Amino acid sequence: MKIFFYSLGCDKNLCDSEHMLFLLNEAGYEFTDAEEEAEIIIINTCSFIGDAKEESINAILRLSDWKTEGRCKVLIATGCLSERYQEEILKELPELDGVLGTASWDHIVSVVEEALKKHGPQVFKSTDRLPEIRGRILSVNSGYAYLKIAEGCRKNCTYCIIPSIRGPYRSVPMEELLKEAEALVENGVSELILVAQETTLYGTDLYGKKMLGVLLEKLSGIKDLHWIRLLYCYPEEITDELLKAIKKLPKVVHYLDIPVQHASDRILKRMNRRTTKEELLDRIRHIREEIPDMALRTTLITGFPGETEDDVEELASFIQTASFERLGIFPYSREEGTPAAKMPDQIADEVKEERRDRLMLLQQDIVFKKAEAMIGRRVSCIIEGSLPEETGPEGEYVYAGRTYMDAPDVDGMIFIFSRELHMTGDIITAEVTACEDYDLTGVECYEPA
Repeated sequence: MKIFFYSLGCDKNLCDSEHMLFLLNEAGYEFTDAEEEAEIIIINTCSFIGDAKEESINAILRLSDWKTEGRCKVLIATGCLSERYQEEILKELPELDGVLGTASWDHIVSVVEEALKKHGPQVFKSTDRLPEIRGRILSVNSGYAYLKIAEGCRKNCTYCIIPSIRGPYRSVPMEELLKEAEALVENGVSELILVAQETTLYGTDLYGKKMLGVLLEKLSGIKDLHWIRLLYCYPEEITDELLKAIKKLPKVVHYLDIPVQHASDRILKRMNRRTTKEELLDRIRHIREEIPDMALRTTLITGFPGETEDDVEELASFIQTASFERLGIFPYSREEGTPAAKMPDQIADEVKEERRDRLMLLQQDIVFKKAEAMIGRRVSCIIEGSLPEETGPEGEYVYAGRTYMDAPDVDGMIFIFSRELHMTGDIITAEVTACEDYDLTGVECYEPA
């Protein structure tokens, strides 16, 4: 039977989807990219913020049409929306024939089989458990793969529903991660991107201490793995030991994603964050002193309950001082079941969005100046694909890639002219020759940077 699998949400959700694809393939199911051909449709949902919840519900409703207009026999929802609304989801969305939660994805085969028997299965295991990892099928051939090193979170930020959906922090045993990483590299992956709700706490629950540096060292020993990238590093947990590991290990790219969310001490306290503005600035200064070519990325929230214009001005000053290479800003989403949802002084959506847009213009100026400063610099890049319809003035190939300063999907691209034939995942050196908005143009250098 043919399955159409639709994965929504974050990179961590994508890892779960790819593990489910392996289990379904192992059980003899086939996959199709054509919705109308699928006899089984599975949607791995997201429910992190309101827009993601709405997108998941709309996807369920849209894909349910194939039960009458196509060949679909069963429609199954997995992931965050199912977990968050497990008592209501089948009642509110009768189009579904089965559901399973975030800690239950390793039961996907039995849920499909029971749904085909019209039993309407629901599987919600305790979110204290880690599902069993058996293998993985990558959903795209991109040269990179996400490696989820932990599940859940204990930070309990007042705006965040994740601890309720994903459970407490649980590190994946190191031997399992190394086995998964080796298999990914054997299948052509050049870059591993380490993800979790918080990567910097890796190992504290299993080994009694932070073990991210040790994990990086062991991953660096994998032959044919070229890049390792770190996302979701909470600033207060970035230790000197971690920075030393990044400096020592050539495969670990000089890029850190550090979600800070705000810079007003008053708002940070209301968010239940563990840092102050001065601590954040001190940490950023220290990282840049230790690793001068480090690319720093962060995310911020505008319109948190009680945020004033003075708080926004303080955030604007912080953006200018910190001078992040990469930055994303999101309007606050009021999520039921979180402490922030009950706070007074909720802010109108149009105000949140205006503040977001205003600050993004400020960051845009910073990024464009940094891009201009890249011209003439040689930098390592990973090839993500070619542009078959375009050639350079001398008949060169034109490739789309990313510099070490750019993570997939959230950061910019570099378009590279080259005389050489390259494959997806190849690491090359390019000299930057021009910039346009967030993207760069370069030419391949035929000797190392």
